[in-house]
Amino acid sequence: MKKTNEYRICPFATTQTVLTGKWSLLIIYHLSTGTKRFNELQKLIPEITQTVLTRHLRQLEKDYIVSRKIYAEVPPRVEYSLTEIGEKFRSVLDAVETWGLEYLDTLGED
Repeated sequence: MKKTNEYRICPFATTQTVLTGKWSLLIIYHLSTGTKRFNELQKLIPEITQTVLTRHLRQLEKDYIVSRKIYAEVPPRVEYSLTEIGEKFRSVLDAVETWGLEYLDTLGED
């Protein structure tokens, strides 16, 4: 996996670059629960447009976070899942969930 220099700045810049976009984290979260088809992801994230979902999935695939599998059927079936390095992001998702819940509790105390 060879990437450009933008990914070699520092680990925080690398992560930020990969998670660019409003929906990337949510897409990764939904794929962390198992393989999904495009329409499933659209239903799970109703606010996202088809164009934006397509763009994010392509970028995440380009960044080796998401894998796309095309089945030779008519009509073609396409499934998305996390790659091996994408699966390793689960611990980050767990930490984000913990922090988010704590933050929501803090906001509720005001």
